[in-house]
Amino acid sequence: MARKKKEVGVCELCEREKVEITVHHLTPKEMGGTFMPNATLCIPCHKQIHALYTNEHLATELNTISQLKKERKMAAFIKWIRKQPATRIPVIKKSNERKKRKK
Repeated sequence: MARKKKEVGVCELCEREKVEITVHHLTPKEMGGTFMPNATLCIPCHKQIHALYTNEHLATELNTISQLKKERKMAAFIKWIRKQPATRIPVIKKSNERKKRKK
């Protein structure tokens, strides 16, 4: 089985260059976003978004790059991740708020 080639580019959220990128559906697929706009994000930013917010919240409140950049928790993460080397992929854990909601 052939491995998928890793794509390298610029993260639309943190704007770091030469990072491994993934496709983020700005409106989650399960909320009807399959054919809606996407964003190209580095792995840490993509993981952080899903660790902090539910798909419902992303679909209704944070479905653009500018909204994500303005959100307080993401803005703090972006400020931090911009200082990290492009090769670093930190461990991302669900926020305590997300853990509590799941119960």
